[in-house]
Amino acid sequence: MSHKHKKDKHHSDRDQNGHDPEEVATVEEVAAEYQPEPVKKPKDKLDTKTYEKELAKLQIELVKLQEWVRAKGLKVVVIFEGRDAAGKGGAITTITACLNPRVCRVVALGTPTEREKTQWYFQRYTPHLPAAGEIVLFDRSWYNRAGVERVMGFCTEAEYQEFLRSCPEFERMLIRSDIILIKYWFSVSDEEQEQRFQARIDDPTRHWKLSPMDLQSRAKWVEYSKAKDTMFAYTDIKQSPWYVVNADDKKRARLNVIAHLLSKIPYEDVTHERIVLPPRQDEKGYVRPPMTDQTFVPEAY
Repeated sequence: MSHKHKKDKHHSDRDQNGHDPEEVATVEEVAAEYQPEPVKKPKDKLDTKTYEKELAKLQIELVKLQEWVRAKGLKVVVIFEGRDAAGKGGAITTITACLNPRVCRVVALGTPTEREKTQWYFQRYTPHLPAAGEIVLFDRSWYNRAGVERVMGFCTEAEYQEFLRSCPEFERMLIRSDIILIKYWFSVSDEEQEQRFQARIDDPTRHWKLSPMDLQSRAKWVEYSKAKDTMFAYTDIKQSPWYVVNADDKKRARLNVIAHLLSKIPYEDVTHERIVLPPRQDEKGYVRPPMTDQTFVPEAY
């Protein structure tokens, strides 16, 4: 039985087709058949001049997309997952740089509280889902259960198996509720990750980016690889596939993910009325208080 046929069997809408939803393959069976795509040979690093030129064009298109989402009341969720130091945060920052934070917001949840640990697993994420006219970027997401929680032993085997079973159905439910769901996995090589970790160690302004969990991820590289392969085998479904971003070159990765995101949501340029700056109001007898009555920030520079 081919992997594609087996994945369709385990991830189809069984409640509609009359199949038994409990018939789920074991982790070992699915992982054994899943074959990850080979890593392509890296290109030369993109030069800054070309990067900035292309980024300027893409950011204009992102603003057009934002206005289209607002005008049409679309609901967009974009998930950013991947290895530690793969460049997820930088890509998110680049996307949001020119967008309205009231329209496009970032969700980066911390460690769950004791109360949240007792909730339905997806419950802590659902309050952050978009309303009409909103874009939500998840800097890590419910896939924590299939990655760090699995590898570090923060969840039980039963909780892990239930996640693999329920996650595809949860995402189908979101899609049936008219949420546009796009999932990115940032892939980085062992050598590149090591260089980025070392750069964080050497730079005092980036120490906060290097958590104890990041260091442990290096020691458990193979376990994380296996967890990712299994996660893809279960959740890389037709309705919400994973899109892998080659992230060894941060500049290329950012441009590629923005261009791809723009291609996944059809949009048009929403025409606005031409903005005309009104004349400044006349003072009409207004007298400004003495400058000495105000407290100014010292001009140290």
